[in-house]
Amino acid sequence: MKAPSALPPPPPNFLRKKERILEALAVPDAEYSDASPKGSVDAGIRDLIGEINALDGFVTTSSCAGRVSVFVEGRKVADAEKSEPEEDAARPATLAAVGGKGGGGTWLFVSHDPVVGDASEDMKRLIGLHDSVDYDDEGGRGDSVKTVKETRLIHFKFEPMILHVLTASLEHAQLLLRCGLQAGFRESGAINLTSTTAEAITPIVAIRSMGLSFESLVGIRENDSTKCTVSDNYLHSLLRIANERFEENRKRIERFRTTILDASYPPKKRDGTEWEDAQARRERKRAEGLRRKAELQGQPQKGGDTEADGVDLDISMNTHFT
Repeated sequence: MKAPSALPPPPPNFLRKKERILEALAVPDAEYSDASPKGSVDAGIRDLIGEINALDGFVTTSSCAGRVSVFVEGRKVADAEKSEPEEDAARPATLAAVGGKGGGGTWLFVSHDPVVGDASEDMKRLIGLHDSVDYDDEGGRGDSVKTVKETRLIHFKFEPMILHVLTASLEHAQLLLRCGLQAGFRESGAINLTSTTAEAITPIVAIRSMGLSFESLVGIRENDSTKCTVSDNYLHSLLRIANERFEENRKRIERFRTTILDASYPPKKRDGTEWEDAQARRERKRAEGLRRKAELQGQPQKGGDTEADGVDLDISMNTHFT
């Protein structure tokens, strides 16, 4: 597919990177892996990924279609103050990264699609808390907050689509950002906007929205024992909200898809020709005028002499009859 005429051609360093990325994406799902829990491109945005990667000047580097998850934080560092250098002693003990990565975090449940469950279903079992005991069963001990270093929180979280795209130039990045913002991904941004080498700048754009995200604590893990701190009704409410967010996320993804494709290819007019803005029309008309002028200048002048002879003949005939 051709790039939009307003965008510069992709530089060689971008083309090399895109080729390597597409080779990795071409691997069958069973062999492909990335840093996500699922380990492959989500089915919900496979078509979108393919369409973006088919455009000149763009290639996706990582993606998530959106997900609902339940995870346990990583284990906190015990007695960190004793082992840390003095200048680092003021830093808080580290937790697992968002999503359960690092520090021994554990995924209990992950879904990239709406979660279907009826009111009678055991929500704890559905989202991976089936081996937990109700927190109230042990009296809701208020002193548990005193042992925060031994307590690992269990999070329920919904996250909308996030898409990282390597672009061929600042102009490509600006176009993609504009499309993301128009589609509702209002926290989209870009990095690598300058280069410290002689190579051309190839920004990375993140298409994302924090407005649809939400998170709630649903339990704790103490001494390898998991405790659910909310009711089944509350879990049902969380899943209902997550499913509603999935639907809004789907609509925004489709708007983004339509916007980027429309921006990349000129729309067609009713007669089937491509639409053009005022500047493009002026340039086309000017080129057509110059072409016609050159054609006229190259024509022989016999036609003009014949016309003059005809005029003289008419005059002489009219004079004869008077």
